[in-house]
Amino acid sequence: MSQAIQSGNIAGDGAFTKRCQNWLKDYLGCQKVLLTNSCTAALEMAAILADIQPGDEVIMPSYTFVSTANAVVLRGGVPVFVDIRPDTLNLDEAKVEAAITPKTKAISPVHYAGVGCEMDKIVEIARQYGLTVIEDAAQGAFAQYKGQPLGTFGNLAAFSFHATKNIVAGEGGALVINDPELVERAEIIWEKGTNRSKFFRGEVDKYTWVDVGSSFLPSELTAAFLYAQLEQSQAITQQRLRLWARYHLAFASLEFEQIAERPKIPANCQHNAHIYYLLVDSLATRTHVLKYLKDNGVIATFHYVPLHSAPAGQKFGRTSGEMTVTDDISDRIVRLPMSANMTLSEVDRVISLVFEALDVQVTVGTRPIRITGNDSRYLERLATL
Repeated sequence: MSQAIQSGNIAGDGAFTKRCQNWLKDYLGCQKVLLTNSCTAALEMAAILADIQPGDEVIMPSYTFVSTANAVVLRGGVPVFVDIRPDTLNLDEAKVEAAITPKTKAISPVHYAGVGCEMDKIVEIARQYGLTVIEDAAQGAFAQYKGQPLGTFGNLAAFSFHATKNIVAGEGGALVINDPELVERAEIIWEKGTNRSKFFRGEVDKYTWVDVGSSFLPSELTAAFLYAQLEQSQAITQQRLRLWARYHLAFASLEFEQIAERPKIPANCQHNAHIYYLLVDSLATRTHVLKYLKDNGVIATFHYVPLHSAPAGQKFGRTSGEMTVTDDISDRIVRLPMSANMTLSEVDRVISLVFEALDVQVTVGTRPIRITGNDSRYLERLATL
């Protein structure tokens, strides 16, 4: 960051912005990457590039952050909410086709918890009906589907580098352009609707206002912070995966005893350990677990209020089919602390408190014991299951 300050240029589109964009472009193998001041901004750019007009419909899960829908609503479009799969909590690809109408313009799958949606099927449906695919990969940095990075399947994709994500810049995001026909207009929209980028490449003798656009660029300070994170992205991801695996191993008995469900990772997905969650049996249990953890100094939480049940969702969107899974899991999900800065002992303490909150005893050998975070015998026993 000191290099950015010393350069004398801390506005957007400087040296560190270009470094980040080129780094991500090389990693993803896409046509173009444009850094943005947020993932929300990237989604809003994607809605413009997808030519969402008043009345156009965009299919998406209800179980997502408001930005997925807001990007559509700001263009006068209509979010069409579809239920999610009970295993990955991703958009249920088997229910997408039934949601398509003559007004449908795009599909926006959301890679929940950094686990890839079934992109082969979604892309196939999109091609069949001539729809744009906008991947909401806010949580998907450095995760893969069938060996290919998330964010490289749709015409467009949006990443988040918010402070809550795996790779952070405080605030920040990126728009990924996979369709070569959208690259030139994306640059114009990114540069407030001007052809400034073409001017700096010497393609025009002056730049001017040529299209709609806005101030989507992050500052060089943000880009410099992000670049340092990108350089450490492999180490950050591996550390998160170690912590995630610790949780997952420890909670195997809860799933075996049908006390709680663990995340499901399909064999064709490589996740990025963005979230570790449990699905408990009821809202009452969820409330109790969260309170018990909070009372013991651990902040855990639930997640989204489904958009189809939110006031703005009912005003601006519509549902397609039943929302059975969405309504069910939104009441039962417990998101546990997850950060690359956590230690294994901190994770073990959370594990111990969850067992205590659920009043669970497990058996090591023939002896029932109450688990504590430092009881390595239990973790060793689980490794043999």
